[in-house]
Amino acid sequence: MNVVDVVTIEPYSERDLPLLEQLLGDTEMMEHLGGPESLDKIRQRHGRYLRLPETDHMFTIVLNNDERVGNIGYWTKHWRDQDVFETGWHILSGYQGRGLATKAGELAIELARAEHRYPFMHAFPSIDNPASNAICRKLGFTLVEECQFEYPPGHMLTVNDWRLQLFDE
Repeated sequence: MNVVDVVTIEPYSERDLPLLEQLLGDTEMMEHLGGPESLDKIRQRHGRYLRLPETDHMFTIVLNNDERVGNIGYWTKHWRDQDVFETGWHILSGYQGRGLATKAGELAIELARAEHRYPFMHAFPSIDNPASNAICRKLGFTLVEECQFEYPPGHMLTVNDWRLQLFDE
């Protein structure tokens, strides 16, 4: 019998620093995002995640009620002359390929829709990241264009701009 993974998302908390260190300090995990971050940068990011403004949200992806396996978030971004939500996610290498990011994405989209703040959500995966681009398709995003995107600051990436309509304007 196949066991179905139960995925939940919880607000990011103080206890998530070790997970963030695993996610952002890993060369393979950060391959499409400019390389691993230093421990100092990860700790700075941890502090920012704990103090996000009300328009921005970061969550920990929890598997089967106890395994912390990744993170997902959405935040305000000014893009193409309008405010939108941008979303992004990370899943620990050993848990990839199980649909966990897609399930967490569905939960995050549901929360963003309920806020009724911006009509669109965008994701910007590298054109060289087939897994993240596939997640965008599975979540119902529409491919808008290939474009240049700065991440991390000072590092330009070629990404796909995926857009999801959260509600009618």
